[in-house]
Amino acid sequence: MDKKKTIKRETNQLGVNNMNNKPILDVTDVPKSSQWLTLSLQHLFSMFGSTILVPYLVGLSPALALISSGLGTLAFILITKGKVPAYLGSSFAYIIPIKLLNETGGPGAAMIGTFIAGLVYGIVALVISKSGHRWVMNILPPIVVGPVIIVIGLALSSTAVGMAMNNPAGKYSMLHFSVGLVTLAATIIFSIYAKKMLSIIPILAGIIIGYIYALIVGVVDFTPVLKAHWFEMPAFVFPFVSYKVKITWDIIALIVPVAIVTLSEHIGHQLVLSKVVGRDYIRDPGLHRSILGDGTATLISSLIGGPPKTTYGENIGVLAITRVYSVYVIAGAAVFAIIFGFIGKITALIQTIPTPVMGGVSILLFGIIASSGLRMLVDSKVDFGDKRNLVVSSVILVIGIGGAVVKLPYNIQIQGMALAAIIGVLLNLILPGRQAADENMFEEETNKKPA
Repeated sequence: MDKKKTIKRETNQLGVNNMNNKPILDVTDVPKSSQWLTLSLQHLFSMFGSTILVPYLVGLSPALALISSGLGTLAFILITKGKVPAYLGSSFAYIIPIKLLNETGGPGAAMIGTFIAGLVYGIVALVISKSGHRWVMNILPPIVVGPVIIVIGLALSSTAVGMAMNNPAGKYSMLHFSVGLVTLAATIIFSIYAKKMLSIIPILAGIIIGYIYALIVGVVDFTPVLKAHWFEMPAFVFPFVSYKVKITWDIIALIVPVAIVTLSEHIGHQLVLSKVVGRDYIRDPGLHRSILGDGTATLISSLIGGPPKTTYGENIGVLAITRVYSVYVIAGAAVFAIIFGFIGKITALIQTIPTPVMGGVSILLFGIIASSGLRMLVDSKVDFGDKRNLVVSSVILVIGIGGAVVKLPYNIQIQGMALAAIIGVLLNLILPGRQAADENMFEEETNKKPA
């Protein structure tokens, strides 16, 4: 067997490796009305913490993140012919470029970047539909993607620590740091010791515990909740209405490398989901359809003001534990997410969450992102005794974390993670000794069906 295997990220931590139980509800089964509500809410809560954390970090609306995740998930289900029970939430991989675009060009620039990310997925889906999917893994092997994922997590580390220990004025505060530490401790405890469904929602549970502690020490202001109406129209961000559409090379240079790298994450999720559900989603409905669904969800998000989308390992974990694979349950969660986005009290409550609470959660979450990149290298048995692998990974890590910038004519800048990803891909293609992706990789991962 070749050393290169597909990576399994968050879901590996949830024990999804050997699913030998028959489904309680299969993919096309419609749940009873008495079950539907509860089952869908489980999926809503599992993705809720992560989905609202991303817009919180990049300066976008949590309400629009919820609405766009619901709409994107419904679109994904339609494009995959109702065969893939996946929920799509806010992507952490795009935090740095979207935050940078929002800070320098406003929400409009962030949405143009999000649109381009969706467009890249659509182009890749079209190419895969014509030429097959194995070339993707030749361009994006673990030795490239693993270090880039490590960069994604570690590049955000200073942001997480700053959020956890500083007051609203940006000054160090032990009181606020205590809120961050309590939140971090609670999230860790739920991640390690919680059982069954609670093990799927450590982020949400940590936020709740941290919020309660913040209430006790008096750093929560309920005024926005009291002023908010039960029904409120979110501040949608529409192209040509809310901002002028201007695509620049700067935006393309920031977004495209990240979009290419996240394709590996998408493939990994589809392989794990195939293993959990017992179907070969790489072949049916096809990787090109699931990538197109992911890209379409991101395009929808860009048109209303939400962050880029990705399939969620948390929800795959819910499928594995409950053995309820019904796409109708996933669709129900999507509908609830859309409804929640229009409830003003909920949106206002999210906005009252103190920054140290989100910082405490982020310390663990960003660390897990980095660790998942390391796990990719370990699971793929990348040999660091090979100087080639050592060179590729080392250059990616230092350029990405160091924040290297290449300034080109016409004010084009390629920096940080995007630059690291580009150089990593080029080094992997240029340096001698490159191994082709395992021809049997997809079959090995997807042909093992539940008994």
